[in-house]
Amino acid sequence: MLIVNLNPFPELTTERLRLRQILLEDENDFFALRSNPEIMRFIPRPIARTVADAAQLILNINNGIRQNEHITWGISQKSDPKIIGTIGYVRMAKQHYRAEVGYLLSNDYRGKGIMQEALQAVIDYGFQVMKLHSIEGVIDPANTTSARVLERAGFMKEAHFKENQFYNDCFHDTVHYSLLAP
Repeated sequence: MLIVNLNPFPELTTERLRLRQILLEDENDFFALRSNPEIMRFIPRPIARTVADAAQLILNINNGIRQNEHITWGISQKSDPKIIGTIGYVRMAKQHYRAEVGYLLSNDYRGKGIMQEALQAVIDYGFQVMKLHSIEGVIDPANTTSARVLERAGFMKEAHFKENQFYNDCFHDTVHYSLLAP
């Protein structure tokens, strides 16, 4: 079984970005992301209604990191500590050496290659440090932007499941992508 140690928190850097731990003092930036219906449109999670909701989500994320169950990085530009997005391994199947990557990005920063850059850093960390065998991306079939991000990173579409998720009183399809360790 995969042994994961996320303590101390593994900060990652790229040419333009800093992937860092999300802290309670980031609650307003995090709230701006998680309360925006456009950003959350394809994410089957409740939107944050208050800054307190965002603060609780940050506490939950960091608790999961302490327990080595999942990890989420805040994405910021090297020149500005503001959280402009998040990316992480939102679910881990340690017995299968597999993790699911999930991400979101502020509308103001889309189309600039930021998520592609962040995703590559997280993929490298997953394969080189965590020793994952495979990484999965699960998306809404209507989220063509996310599909392109995954495909550019080398992910292959594996399946389209019909109405396999129940959220907000209706069933939704999911498309599953996978990337195997080199």
